[in-house]
Amino acid sequence: MQDWIKAGEIASEAREFGKKLIKVGKSHLEVTQEIEEKITSLGGGLAFPTQISINNVAAHYNAKIDSDFKFKEGDVCKLDLGAHFNGAIGDTAVTVDLGDNSKLVRASANALKAAIEIVKPGIEIREIGKVVYNEITSLGFSPIRNLGGHGMEKWQIHTSPSIPNFDSGDRSKLVKGQIIAIEPFASTGSGLVYEGKPSEIYQLQKVKNVRDSSARKILKFVDENYKTLPFAKRYLPFNKLQLTVGLSLLKRQGLLHEYNILPEKKDGSLVSQHEHTLIVGEQVTTE
Repeated sequence: MQDWIKAGEIASEAREFGKKLIKVGKSHLEVTQEIEEKITSLGGGLAFPTQISINNVAAHYNAKIDSDFKFKEGDVCKLDLGAHFNGAIGDTAVTVDLGDNSKLVRASANALKAAIEIVKPGIEIREIGKVVYNEITSLGFSPIRNLGGHGMEKWQIHTSPSIPNFDSGDRSKLVKGQIIAIEPFASTGSGLVYEGKPSEIYQLQKVKNVRDSSARKILKFVDENYKTLPFAKRYLPFNKLQLTVGLSLLKRQGLLHEYNILPEKKDGSLVSQHEHTLIVGEQVTTE
């Protein structure tokens, strides 16, 4: 378990470092890169690209290499980052409010805290979702029902069980030593997200021989450096033509999966998020 604890410590320190960088007028790309550099400087690897999703976007907003976006007054910024240590992952998130949305931020924070307090071996998964739902709705917001927490294994960011943000009826029980991430989202809108534009976040699905040289080089680089962990297009040291041809081919062949940005279904909504990784039965989180 020491690798998991180390990954959590790195993720926690990077989160606290990163949330202080998110300010009105700061570059989204530069802040993202500083956070990722912090993770590696602490001895960790990137478990997935650092995401800072804004306002109605709940997740998967990845800074692109040519982005000129700057944070604005009123933005609700979800900082979601992950560090790995020998493949063990610390996955954590916090919301930075650049406006007057403290109640919304408090809703997901309270839900996470209440959920952590009841986690123990033998608890039914539905009970976690019930607590999250009650905390968020008690402040007048909607939990996002088609997003939630998850299990993790070495080199695998999303495994069973799914940890819902409502009482899903799942009577499966947590077991000692299980690694889970609890991830409440609170919304002013419908409580549902949809798949939006491509994010330029990819994940390796399988490795096989490909004829195209660009695709072959990309596949080899990804397998050697990221294995099955998600990565960003901006991480790849290839020219624009190689990336355009190679990534498109690898997607068509089902060797790479590209995630989509996940906005709230209701226009004009705001979303907050908090997340921690826990070892069930141990007094250890990435707080």
